Amino acid sequence: MLILQAVSYRYAGATRLSLREVSLTLGEGEVLGVVGRSEAGKSTLCLVASGLAPRTLGGTLRGRVLLDGADSSGRAMHEMARDVAIGFQNPGTQLSGVATTVYEEVAFGPMNLGISREQVLQRTESSLDALAIRALSERDPERLSGGQQQLVAIAGLLALAPRHLILDEPTAQLDPAGTRLVGEALRQLAASGTSLLIAEHKTDLLDGLCERIIAIDGGRVVLDGPTARVFDDPRLAGLGVEPPARARLTRALAARGLDVSVVASALAGAAR
Repeated sequence: MLILQAVSYRYAGATRLSLREVSLTLGEGEVLGVVGRSEAGKSTLCLVASGLAPRTLGGTLRGRVLLDGADSSGRAMHEMARDVAIGFQNPGTQLSGVATTVYEEVAFGPMNLGISREQVLQRTESSLDALAIRALSERDPERLSGGQQQLVAIAGLLALAPRHLILDEPTAQLDPAGTRLVGEALRQLAASGTSLLIAEHKTDLLDGLCERIIAIDGGRVVLDGPTARVFDDPRLAGLGVEPPARARLTRALAARGLDVSVVASALAGAAR
């Protein structure tokens, strides 16, 4: 379980807080989505939850980050990395820079965990298959497109099999097909017990993946609740967040006086 208790954070040299009194709990196997306008504090939340801030970035942190019941402030970053993995929207910051093939890149993380050779191979191949990139196995990671690199970076995170995975805009460079692959892989990872915190602008992805959504504005959590309730909240647009297609369609049907449940049943019948 990953818990933030009244966490506030200010970057080194900054004059204002980037996170303000944020409290949240991420349970085992829970998938939590984070939405908000640019500069709202989503990326900062990811950095703090992963332990990178303030350990590697400096700055000032108030409040507590608890990892499986223990205060994480005294743990070294390499110890944190065994339990919490983080992925960024720019795959260039995620790739090792030392692997000459995609296969080696995906295997790089598990190899550094000190697990058996058989486990490394099993995790690597499962991750390649989960994101349908086995055909890229012998390619040089540096010679891939941005979208392909993004899939490789995410495969490397899956291969770590972390208890907690934090993702900051994981599908930013992916087309709809790639986004669907990532969504399915993350769904399977959560089913295995891994908890996921995902900051993402693609609300359609979060709508089909997350049990709960929080919305951040000005470094504060301003909405927190079940996915459908938050995405149906009329305040969402004022926070710079476009609701998913499901919520927009539901709202449009209701505005025309149509019974949403009747329309849904009719569509389901037509599909059969």
